[in-house]
Amino acid sequence: MDPLHSIVNNTSFVLNIIGALITIWGIVISLSDFLKKEILRKKESIQLNEAIRLKLGSYLVLALEFFIAGDIVKTIITPTWQSLGILGAIVVIRTILSYFLTKDLKKI
Repeated sequence: MDPLHSIVNNTSFVLNIIGALITIWGIVISLSDFLKKEILRKKESIQLNEAIRLKLGSYLVLALEFFIAGDIVKTIITPTWQSLGILGAIVVIRTILSYFLTKDLKKI
């Protein structure tokens, strides 16, 4: 059972790292686009801000999916009612965030 716990923990850790990297990458790209827009003082500022927001939002939604997957995988090794309840709450919160981010992105 010990090697299985190690594999599951490592998998969960890797999924969370991937989610964090996607978040950071999206922030870096969006910040870069924003700074370029501000330095060049482009006239279509509002449209560019919306495009930057859309891009960042898509990265955040993708990262949330990896975080949820990491939490689900981690629960495999500790299937107690308490851990399932915590996982359920985390999944609900992250799913709601993901839903509203996606909904907001579709409006744009």
